[in-house]
Amino acid sequence: MTVIGFLSVAPVQEASMAGQVAEAVAALEEFDVTYETTPMGTTIEAPDSAELFAAAQAAHEAVDADRVSTVLKVDDKRTRETTAQEKVEAVEAELGRPARSTDDE
Repeated sequence: MTVIGFLSVAPVQEASMAGQVAEAVAALEEFDVTYETTPMGTTIEAPDSAELFAAAQAAHEAVDADRVSTVLKVDDKRTRETTAQEKVEAVEAELGRPARSTDDE
């Protein structure tokens, strides 16, 4: 089974969060997950929910701040194997084009 999660971990602060977010992303390397970071969060694929939750907790704890905001959205489809890429491809098939802006400007 593959469990897909969308994780957003950030310190609550006025200054740039990039350094602390990088620490959270780096913490994922210790787990059996694949991930892709986007401007608003990180998509994570794990073999099961326990591994996903452990990775998310490690990312949360990696942020060294007085206050940390963490959001985890989980898609645990138990009847069929699927990947994050397959989910994107299904939307693109319905659209008939890539699921992103085509404006090159």
